[in-house]
Amino acid sequence: MFFQQIHHIAINCSDYQKAKEFYVEKLGFQVIRENQRPEKKDIKLDLQLGAYELELFIAKVFPERPSYPEALGLRHLAFKVENIEAAVHYLAQREIPCEPIRTDEFTGEKMTFFFDPDGLPLELHE
Repeated sequence: MFFQQIHHIAINCSDYQKAKEFYVEKLGFQVIRENQRPEKKDIKLDLQLGAYELELFIAKVFPERPSYPEALGLRHLAFKVENIEAAVHYLAQREIPCEPIRTDEFTGEKMTFFFDPDGLPLELHE
């Protein structure tokens, strides 16, 4: 196959401090690069978790995320966890609330959602 793997996922964020605190300090992503881009009036923060990268584009110019009905495009980002109860506890200790844990009707696996500072749905999937 021509494609080898997903290289990165890009997320638009509105607040540098909140985004960095959430993704780096609370979720544990490592900073790879951080670049001010005056010509675009944003900051690009490249993060890594294992073999995967997130690109955070941080600026005040993005429109708010519509909620329901959901807009086209990225619906959510999911993280695989070994123990969902432990992951929910970890997030709760960092003041990140999760929805109640439920079972995915198609896979039979446990899952739940939490949200980044801009309301992007993030999933935990066991």
